[in-house]
Amino acid sequence: MTLTPLLAQPDLPRPLIDEIVRSALLEDLGRAGDVTSQACLSPDAQAEAVIRARQPGVVAGLPLAQASFRQIGDHLAFAADISDGARIEPGQVVARVAGPALLLLSAERVALNFLTHLSGIATATARFAEAIAHTDAKVTCTRKTLPGLRALQKYAVRKGGGSNHRFGLDDAILIKDNHIAVCGGVVEAVRAAKAYAGHLMAIEVEVDTLDQFASILQLTDMERPDVVMLDNMAPETLAEAVRMNRDVPGKPVTLEASGGITLQSIVGVAETGVDYISSGWLTSSAPALDLGLDIEIR
Repeated sequence: MTLTPLLAQPDLPRPLIDEIVRSALLEDLGRAGDVTSQACLSPDAQAEAVIRARQPGVVAGLPLAQASFRQIGDHLAFAADISDGARIEPGQVVARVAGPALLLLSAERVALNFLTHLSGIATATARFAEAIAHTDAKVTCTRKTLPGLRALQKYAVRKGGGSNHRFGLDDAILIKDNHIAVCGGVVEAVRAAKAYAGHLMAIEVEVDTLDQFASILQLTDMERPDVVMLDNMAPETLAEAVRMNRDVPGKPVTLEASGGITLQSIVGVAETGVDYISSGWLTSSAPALDLGLDIEIR
């Protein structure tokens, strides 16, 4: 097998991939490397393997898998049959690896950990996005990510057809309920944020009642935040908020619904007319997609 380069996507830079993969390999190899493979395999043993889907879904993480095999040592060839974002079916070949068996097996788990985890996120996101495709609402993630993996998990959300919320605390101002409590009120918090923010920094505020939302709508266009997060509201309440926003003088604000979003509830939320639906579950709790690596016996 000849090596087929699989370049990282423009929104997932290679230095970022290499740093995360290196840390994962060092964690797995420990102080002595893969002692099982060293004990059982001849250094000259060669192997060919295929990575296959065992479940239907959307693949994400192939650049991470490639980097895992590339960094473990020289002479491993990696070829992907598909690209991130592609839909896969059980039994379908995702990628092929060939070269020294010891190296191949030493990187196997790290490569699969990235692939199964990120593909699980992409698959869950795709199911959410497909469920509300008949509406104008968009699925977005949150900051509920695993430490050190946020950029990768948000990448997987994009590959599944979702969009990204802020990447960190410095991306945008998001005024939550605890900020409001300390500030003394939602309007006070928004005005403080407006006074602080530069002209390029977006402001979002979380509200959990229609009364809070009404107080935001009473502000002038220049005073209002860019986005209002409607937190843990029932669909009928969300629909009323959409109506209030539509009827407000001036420019309506962007509306984001959040709180306990599931595949069963997202359709009702989307059909209220909100612009975005955020889900922390996508990155914090989506199940891994089952993919396996098998040595081909000839």
